[in-house]
Amino acid sequence: MKPFKTVTADAAEQLIADAKPLILDCRDLKDYRAGHIENAMHVHEQLRDSLLKKGDKARDMLIYCYYGHASEHLAEMFCDFGFKQVYSLAGGYAGWKEHHKPTGDL
Repeated sequence: MKPFKTVTADAAEQLIADAKPLILDCRDLKDYRAGHIENAMHVHEQLRDSLLKKGDKARDMLIYCYYGHASEHLAEMFCDFGFKQVYSLAGGYAGWKEHHKPTGDL
């Protein structure tokens, strides 16, 4: 059993509205700058290490990557360091963008 929870874009949106989690984008900086979930922080090595050492282990954390695979590894790492409420976004940013795609006039 995974130590973190995998959430859909719908569930992540609700989590963001209700719990105001720390949102971590683990894609490369170029893609982060091209677009990211509002209030997401780009995870670079220094930030990751700082959070692992000094982060609030009780705060909800939502992690995403391109398609939802790399974020699972990072989510597991945070859980291994004692973080309690860690979520990985299923489908990653690609799934988030698809979920939030504007609909055209019919």
